[in-house]
Amino acid sequence: MREDGQYDDLAAFLGARGDALLRTAVLLAPGRDGGEDLLQEALERLLRNRHKVDGDPEGYLRRIMYNRAVDGWRSRSRRPEVLGLPADAAVADHVSLLDLRLELIQALGQLTPRQRATIVARYWEELSEAEAATALGCSVSAVKSAAARGLRALREVITPEAESLPHLSEGRQS
Repeated sequence: MREDGQYDDLAAFLGARGDALLRTAVLLAPGRDGGEDLLQEALERLLRNRHKVDGDPEGYLRRIMYNRAVDGWRSRSRRPEVLGLPADAAVADHVSLLDLRLELIQALGQLTPRQRATIVARYWEELSEAEAATALGCSVSAVKSAAARGLRALREVITPEAESLPHLSEGRQS
């Protein structure tokens, strides 16, 4: 990020990538308000450390968001969070999608911080295992392990009755 015209570059960058970054932040810090706060904090850190950023700032910004989200989960006790929903989100045609999204956000909230960051990086951001490991500052094997455990936990949270069904549990052993 260049020193001269840095705010113009940042405005153009946010215009192009801001919505995607906000969606990721909302998943990392459940709820729109938490996501906006997380993204704002990451942007502030990006501006303070702009001399460290060469070229496209998106990777640096995403790593800040992942790390701040994990740090935030570690520093406070777990508690249910109230989601800030947009007023037009409850349109009758979109109720089932909204219910599914809320269920996913609640399920993500029950994962450990590392599992949640890994799941968001791998499956929401569609990063490869190596890219996720770089973004999260860990090894590829740690990403694989956290993703596997996180997906298992999500399955248990979202469909707990599936564990007791014989035809589903038999397929896993093979």
